[in-house]
Amino acid sequence: MPSRKALIRRPGPRLAEGLVTHIERSPVDVDLALQQWETYAETLREHGWQTVETEPADDCPDSVFIEDTVVMFRNVALIARPGAESRRPETTAVEETLARLGCSVNWVWEPGTLDGGDVLKIGDTIYVGRGGRTNAAGVQQLRAAFEPLGARVVAVPVSKVLHLKSAVTALPDSTVIGYPPLVDIPSVFPRHLPVPEESGAHVVLLGGGKLLMAASAPKTAELFTDLGYQPVPVDISEFEKLEGCVTCLSVRLRDLYA
Repeated sequence: MPSRKALIRRPGPRLAEGLVTHIERSPVDVDLALQQWETYAETLREHGWQTVETEPADDCPDSVFIEDTVVMFRNVALIARPGAESRRPETTAVEETLARLGCSVNWVWEPGTLDGGDVLKIGDTIYVGRGGRTNAAGVQQLRAAFEPLGARVVAVPVSKVLHLKSAVTALPDSTVIGYPPLVDIPSVFPRHLPVPEESGAHVVLLGGGKLLMAASAPKTAELFTDLGYQPVPVDISEFEKLEGCVTCLSVRLRDLYA
């Protein structure tokens, strides 16, 4: 049976100091962000996911964006080496948590950099964004870790957004969705569906056709409903101010061994 665990980390007191690269900085309400995070975590639980909370990293403003710390393929965890040096201490507690869960743990080493948000998995195909936070050595090390396990690794350019998954994610039928102004080369993906809102390009597959997505993309939610899916909107406005999206706030562990 597939596992349904989701690794999460609560936002720290320095959240408002988080990095921004492709948008203008705007004030973040840390108390509201915590409320939104709690609702996000509860929504995962309501849809059958067991949340596993990693130790806080309060000295790291971006630590709530836990997806960037690791890439999972089956039962193997590749601990990232974030492209932003200030984020590298975030990985220690994540590594310890995954080891306790029984994962096989590997690491990205210098000079490689890799952010988990640059990795989109569709079946056994792993798309990895080569851009600001993930470099060629990081892509090479991801390939070395996962291709022997049966993965097919495809590097794609990322120049218009922070991470690959800031631009695209995928529906349950493997169709890649993206907001056209932010996708470098849509033809890289065998099936691509444009969406009408930037935050509509980000979905977490909850199972049973349910799509966790940002409440800020109502037109895209209508599109997904028309396609037969069930949108599950959550308000993540404070995290969007820091280039965050619904995928960034958890690591879904679907293939842990019993």
